[in-house]
Amino acid sequence: MNLEILSNDLFMMALTLIMNIIVFSSNFQLSPLDNLNLYFHAILQMGDIAKDLFSGTVGGAAQLICGHPFDTIKVKLQSQPAPLPGQPPKYAGAMDAVKQTIAAEGPRGLYKGMGAPLATVAAFNALLFTVRGQMEALLRSQPGAPLTVNQQIICGAGAGVAVSFLACPTELIKCRLQAQSALAGSGQVGVAVKYGGPVDVAKRVLRSEGGLRGLFKGLVPTMAREVPGNAAMFGVYELVKQYMAGGQDTSQLGRGAVLLAGGLSGACFWFSVYPTDVVKSVIQVDDYKNPKFSGSIDAFKKILKSEGVKGLYKGFTPAMARSVPANAACFLAYEVTRSSLG
Repeated sequence: MNLEILSNDLFMMALTLIMNIIVFSSNFQLSPLDNLNLYFHAILQMGDIAKDLFSGTVGGAAQLICGHPFDTIKVKLQSQPAPLPGQPPKYAGAMDAVKQTIAAEGPRGLYKGMGAPLATVAAFNALLFTVRGQMEALLRSQPGAPLTVNQQIICGAGAGVAVSFLACPTELIKCRLQAQSALAGSGQVGVAVKYGGPVDVAKRVLRSEGGLRGLFKGLVPTMAREVPGNAAMFGVYELVKQYMAGGQDTSQLGRGAVLLAGGLSGACFWFSVYPTDVVKSVIQVDDYKNPKFSGSIDAFKKILKSEGVKGLYKGFTPAMARSVPANAACFLAYEVTRSSLG
């Protein structure tokens, strides 16, 4: 890929976005619909990178709206402490966690911690689909040529590396907010801290947990989840589409096929890496001053020793229940938006 062309593309994308922000914020003579038409027209003039960025943003928003309540329950189940001998766990299962959350915090409790991913979902999915798109361009034998399933696996793995650096601090903030009520009720030292919101979590971590390094706590398991997980997701997504299309040309598939492929690919993501996600979550909510785990391997061993294999699959049901509709919505929103942009 020509780096000069890539740099120019990025510059024009940034310039166009800035100009459209100015239009939205200062052009009061136009109606909101006219402003929206101007913005959409500007997107149409952008290159492939910008179109992937914009389409990824739309897909990410759809994914978050559909999936966050499931994610909240998943993290609550993952982060609840192991019960004392003879004592029941705080949550008996996914439905019990839902009932307790609604009883204690109302329906809005299911959306706790949404501020952090809402603020970064655009960047996360834009980066994911943009890196994947650029890797597709590098692997194509000629412009527009379809890729094989193996090539899509490579693209997914590469995208997974890139998004790990954004996912780690974002999910640390989200997990702290989602898990704090369960941890506060456990009586453990130092975990009853009440965070006021995403910004408050970031401030506390930066101030008292080693600065910027504290926000990247759990980077290793995050990358160990994102790289193989996205390789599996994009590989299965392409495999299902090609199977239903009867070949590599999937451009004529309907929305139902995209929904099915997206849902199955999301399920494969979590099925392939779920224990890694459990390790990531317990490390990110672990107390900084009195840590239970010295690292990813130590966390894996201790969970396995104290809870068995079952402990590595805490929250698996809500995670799988979330993955199908959330990823189906994400891929459909991405494909429809990307197709409309040309």
